[in-house]
Amino acid sequence: MRLIRSTRPAHPTTDPAALALLRRGLVAPGLLAGPKRRERGTPLPAETGVRALEADALSLGYVVGVRLRAYLCRQEPARLAALGSALLTGLATLVGAHVPHLPLFKDFPNRVPASTDDLYVLRMFALLTQPLQATCVLCGEAGTVHPVDPCGHAVCTACWDLQTWTACPICHRRTGHALAHLDEATWRPGRAVPRGEPVDTAALPRRWVLLELSEHLDDDLHDTVAALLARRTPLTAQETTDLDALLDRIGHADLGWLPDTIEVRATRAHVLHRLLADPRLADRLPDLLARHVTTATDLLRLLYLRDGGDVHLIRAPQRRTSLPRRLRRLVLGRMDALPLATLIEDLHRHRNAWLRTAENLHPFEEPARHPHAALGFAVLRRTVVDPASKLGAALGPLADAHPDLVVSDDGRLRHRGWRSRTETALRGGDHDRALALLARRPGELLRRTVMLAARFVARPGDETAFLLTVADAATRVAPGVLLAALSAVRAATHGPRPRLYFPAAGGARLWTEPDRRDRLPAELGGELELLLTDELLRRAAARPRTPVAVLDAGLADLVAPFAERTASAALVALPRGSVQPLPPGAVVRLFLHWTEPAGTRVDLDLSVALYDDTGRFVGLCDYTRLRFGGRAAVHSGDLTSAPAPLGASEFVDLDVARLRAAGVRYLVMVVFSYNDVAFEELTDAFAGFMGEPPGADGTGRGLFRRGGAPFRPKHVEQRFDLTGAEKVATPLLVDLERRRLRWLDVTLAGSGATHSVAGYSHRLGQLAVAADGYFDGGFRPSLWEVACWHAAARADLVQVRADGVRTYRRQPGESLRDFAARLTHLGPAEETSGGQSQPATFAALVRGDAPVRDAARVYALHPDGLDTARVRRHTAADLVAQLAPVD
Repeated sequence: MRLIRSTRPAHPTTDPAALALLRRGLVAPGLLAGPKRRERGTPLPAETGVRALEADALSLGYVVGVRLRAYLCRQEPARLAALGSALLTGLATLVGAHVPHLPLFKDFPNRVPASTDDLYVLRMFALLTQPLQATCVLCGEAGTVHPVDPCGHAVCTACWDLQTWTACPICHRRTGHALAHLDEATWRPGRAVPRGEPVDTAALPRRWVLLELSEHLDDDLHDTVAALLARRTPLTAQETTDLDALLDRIGHADLGWLPDTIEVRATRAHVLHRLLADPRLADRLPDLLARHVTTATDLLRLLYLRDGGDVHLIRAPQRRTSLPRRLRRLVLGRMDALPLATLIEDLHRHRNAWLRTAENLHPFEEPARHPHAALGFAVLRRTVVDPASKLGAALGPLADAHPDLVVSDDGRLRHRGWRSRTETALRGGDHDRALALLARRPGELLRRTVMLAARFVARPGDETAFLLTVADAATRVAPGVLLAALSAVRAATHGPRPRLYFPAAGGARLWTEPDRRDRLPAELGGELELLLTDELLRRAAARPRTPVAVLDAGLADLVAPFAERTASAALVALPRGSVQPLPPGAVVRLFLHWTEPAGTRVDLDLSVALYDDTGRFVGLCDYTRLRFGGRAAVHSGDLTSAPAPLGASEFVDLDVARLRAAGVRYLVMVVFSYNDVAFEELTDAFAGFMGEPPGADGTGRGLFRRGGAPFRPKHVEQRFDLTGAEKVATPLLVDLERRRLRWLDVTLAGSGATHSVAGYSHRLGQLAVAADGYFDGGFRPSLWEVACWHAAARADLVQVRADGVRTYRRQPGESLRDFAARLTHLGPAEETSGGQSQPATFAALVRGDAPVRDAARVYALHPDGLDTARVRRHTAADLVAQLAPVD
């Protein structure tokens, strides 16, 4: 018997623009309806079909709204079937149910071997000693040994029950036999649970989203694009993907969607790159560059994107293509129009990148045509300029007129710009001059506030001038810079805690070290904190007024977003460092799924590292140890390949009570690329976790322990993509004592193959303790503080949901600063009740279950019943971005 490999069509996909709207709770039938397909059997009557669709949608965590239901009920049966299939496929994609989930052991978690070591010995013994078509070396049976496709290993069907394995028992690579398990489950994309399993429609899942009809598709498309382009903070990877999908749908024929100004430079470069690639816009390129390119770095971003590089200039392009003459002249012409001093400094800011790029620009080919650009590159390259040459004749008079340019003895041009003078002043102890220079660059000044404040402490009487300079700079910087400065001041004023670094290079890599910065005196630190907070309140007060604001005190667990440009695309957009309670059931199930590209074997591993209260490593649960503490942690088995169409899935069940009894407090989820293939090279890769409903079968035993389908879409609490050039992902940290998880969404540096938890155990333990201590210190502003600043400055009435409803009003004679502090610290309220809050016109919520008025502006971590077509939904980044500078 040879196990034959089968083939199956690729999983159907949903229009990306439709997915972008689905993430916002809007269903656009015009985007979902694909080509008509023949449906097997007789279509269901409309009402019956809609009820079936509602049940399937609910099992994925979505509820069909009133207007959408009415629209579906009006459709012909064939049209309803097509719409329902497309809708379910889209929803399944969002939660991770668009692919089959077959773990190594079909009956996980009930039939996972008790001893991983014993299993390994049997596998290796069979691998090394078992010949084909011979008596089994393990059981002695004859005629039971056959080769497995595609690996060819000799397997005894008596020893290895292939009905319970979905991969080769020897090497754990997927086999053609695994498709039989798929057929048994009658899985298809868009079906939430295998056929025959009951669908519980009585209760809403913890995570649910209301779906409503997009009644004005063009308006919804343009409104969504406008909101993304108006954002004053960098877009996440998912938002950038959504923006592309929406612009593909809208098209470039009419640029009415393009605003006069796009504040975020990375977003601006991304949009301009799209327009540069459209040959129909060739005549409009000079005007577009003149309107939207204000620095040389803007041009560098465009050139990076053109060659497949990163818009944030983190990763250089792997290839460089020659530039058409017209494009070269456009780029050099735009550089020539920039102020010379700014141009030279921008070129030096990314010196190595510009040196490589200059090879394709040929800036010295026609120096008289673009003298500023040629002079900038001459300084950058340290070119010897011969006055008698064509280059020297074009650049000499311009260089002589520039006071910051000097000619060295060897004839090379050198530049002494702002950065050089600032660093010289700082090294020489000339703090007044350094402060004056930094005041010209308010962003740089705010980033160095703590360092400068520590130096001014030694000079009594100078604090006033320093504070006035910082106050002036604070009025001109982006809100993210203000929040970062506020965080640094708090950390330097209070006791030292471990420092965490989230550098941009290579993604969101994280490391920690002790905080060795000088401490600020409490009085100076307090004055700086008040100064920065007052500026944020002033900006909030400039926003439109709102009658009623409703806030959730639970927002204190959410960190104001930072470093979001490297954030993973996630089902629940949780800012890094935030905490949320664990699901209430006894078991939490982690999951991982990936599909390898054709011709490349990829082995990802889902692993868990376990630590005690001090961060000491106490054990693990991964491919080397499938069980920890009996059934405290159970791994579904190690799959070592993931060919399409099945891919591969791994799970880990975590029994909270049993883990605590085994002395475990901290738990770190890790995903390794065992054979060193970057996540970005995979066809599909995502992970997440599910929460078990307690006592789901009425016997006290949870749903997960009964076996059956290992992936339960209705109970998915978080699902996130694995992307980037990384190979070690550390998405979350769990504190079992306090029953909460902290969302980290970071990577660790790693190289080479055979990654495993054992090799990273010490670093992961440091990470667990440091991250918990750092974010618990309260240095980083929380989303609760941001929401309180908005509400205190803008609302006539503020209601806080915290053990009832507390009502706050600003009292006569109470300053805005004092009112905001009273609200932030949940001070004395004017009224306290146990009832429902008033309908809000502005709301910041953990769950979107508060009453809100039409056109209300609402942030909700979990949107629940929010009707996106009726309210304006904000992201956490939107709340921060609305604190932009005001005149």
